[in-house]
Amino acid sequence: MSAYYYLVAQLPSLSFGVPAGIDIPSFLDLCGSFLSEKDRALLPLLALSPEGNITGALGSGYEQEIKPCGSPVIDGWRRWERALRLHLGQGRYQRLKRETPRLADPPVDPLDAARVARSALTISDPLEAETFLDRERWAVIDCLMGFDYFGRDSVFAYYLKLQILERRSLFTRERGLEAFSSVYASIVEAAKL
Repeated sequence: MSAYYYLVAQLPSLSFGVPAGIDIPSFLDLCGSFLSEKDRALLPLLALSPEGNITGALGSGYEQEIKPCGSPVIDGWRRWERALRLHLGQGRYQRLKRETPRLADPPVDPLDAARVARSALTISDPLEAETFLDRERWAVIDCLMGFDYFGRDSVFAYYLKLQILERRSLFTRERGLEAFSSVYASIVEAAKL
């Protein structure tokens, strides 16, 4: 436990919208020195995106229920993010007036995931919607972390927040226009078929 206290104490504080004072590789390097082997093995479960080739990844469509790993932060995060994405997917299909053939039914719990999805879907500006979603994710992480500021769950929460900040740093006008152009071109191409 004292190693975790030392790890958390030396991490720079994080604030939403402010560049982090540490990058992910440096954070993971520190974790390699201070986290137990068992807790290090849980780090790949902490991802903003559910895709991946790791055991326990949520996978496409979030079809599978989440198997608990024993960490309130990881288990809560994964349940919440799964519910959020399923509600977002269902809402997007409904806006397009299409059935949701590939998505599992969104779970009722956690309740706020449905509220967040509904609110995000009302925002017309994509960047503004992403900012709203990331702020809500940040708030959920704070709630999940609880009051053990120097335990393993605070390290897990820190890692999630660090990923949010890194992801946000990639949002630039140029990349947004490039992504839009690519998606638009694929839609036009598909319409020709």
